[in-house]
Amino acid sequence: MTWLNQLLVLPLSFPFMQRALFVAVVIAICCAVMSCFLILRGWSLMGDAISHAVLPGIVLAAAAGLPLAIGAFLAALICATGSGWLNANSRVKSDTVLGIVFSGMFALGLVLFTMIDSDQHLLHILFGNVLGVQTSDVVEVVIFGGGCLVFVLLRRRDLLLASFDPAHAKAIGLPVAFLHYGMLVALALTIVVSIKAVGVILVVAMLIAPGAIGFLMTSRFDAMLLISVASAVISAAAGTIGSFHLDAATGACIVLAQAALFVAALLFAPRKGLLATRQATA
Repeated sequence: MTWLNQLLVLPLSFPFMQRALFVAVVIAICCAVMSCFLILRGWSLMGDAISHAVLPGIVLAAAAGLPLAIGAFLAALICATGSGWLNANSRVKSDTVLGIVFSGMFALGLVLFTMIDSDQHLLHILFGNVLGVQTSDVVEVVIFGGGCLVFVLLRRRDLLLASFDPAHAKAIGLPVAFLHYGMLVALALTIVVSIKAVGVILVVAMLIAPGAIGFLMTSRFDAMLLISVASAVISAAAGTIGSFHLDAATGACIVLAQAALFVAALLFAPRKGLLATRQATA
């Protein structure tokens, strides 16, 4: 049992590792649930756009002495609503609009960071610093992450119908506009809390990989949710503990674990995996 003690017990004997693992798991669950809807709605680029667009909000909030979550959330809402307005009022396609908006806001954030004196570390913003979370950060993650989970899980049937057939959803009386913007708000909040773990750059991986794994493994939505959450929690635990032993960036280790699980699902998924497809066509 000595090797098990060294692998698991030793890292978790430190309070900062206990907080980091708890926060990483909570964020992984939030991202996994949101990931399923992003995959089904084709909103992967939206997650990428919002995750990069929060940078100027973080910098301005730090300069004003406000909580970083407030600045990040406002910037995320501006990105989401601004992209939606441009998409509805211009002839440019949605992916082009998102690419312009998120790259422009990310560049604005980098310029502001070099111009404004702040005690924030750029690497912590870009790549996360889950090992440095404090008790207040844990409370913030639980409140905002829990709120997103409650909304998405309680309205998952309505959100699913609005994703696949918005016209039918509107015809039967569902508040399609409320569901659409509620989903954007939940996505923005999820990204804000996830930045603490993996940062601005890597958060998009946590919003895509779990849902992609669940999509490959099953064709039932509820099963997809469970598989996505399980893969995200395993990746969060393996990445957090692995980073302790490797002395590597925790966020990057979590994303690498998710990428490894995705490759395994891509190869060995019962019906959609590459090996299963080759055997069926042989």
